[in-house]
Amino acid sequence: MTDPTDRRTELANAAIETLAAAGLRGLTHRAVDRTAGLPEGSCSNVFRTRQALIAAAVERLAEADTSELATLPAFDGTDLDTVATAVTDVLRRWTTTGRTRMLARYELSLEATRQPDLRGTLIAAGASTRAVARDLLTTLAHPESIAGRLGPDVAGEMFVTFLDGLIFGHLTGTSALTDDQIATATTGFLRATTAAPV
Repeated sequence: MTDPTDRRTELANAAIETLAAAGLRGLTHRAVDRTAGLPEGSCSNVFRTRQALIAAAVERLAEADTSELATLPAFDGTDLDTVATAVTDVLRRWTTTGRTRMLARYELSLEATRQPDLRGTLIAAGASTRAVARDLLTTLAHPESIAGRLGPDVAGEMFVTFLDGLIFGHLTGTSALTDDQIATATTGFLRATTAAPV
């Protein structure tokens, strides 16, 4: 017999794949069953409602992000280039092997503009990403820098927004930057926002 936790994870992963491939309109219990290669009714047996299925996908996205961000090395705050390289590596993964996850996230983010409950769930799910960004900028920022003056929470949000823009542009083809260009942009952003004023 399949472990219920494994089945939930399998179906949540299939929901993410379905969201990326077919959008929110294409996210049905039957579509998730097909994506997972399971008999019809499997998904609705685990997630009774569409909202429960969406919530499971959001939770799984957050788990995957948290797991991936946990692989970042510890930073001592003195080497901006090391931080920029690590962030660029994460961006590279999120636009290649993590592409499906990112597309699903953007699909859900757009829907969240119409569903306040989903918006709250997505904000809570992204807390670990924002915390990592906040901590990185806090570690790097000179007190009189842009990030230092804005404070850690606002600076962290600003950094996440910058990274989201790079990812979104890359995935949609509006600004498919090379790895070198992403590294240069990330390093430039970090220098501009964390350096002491001249």
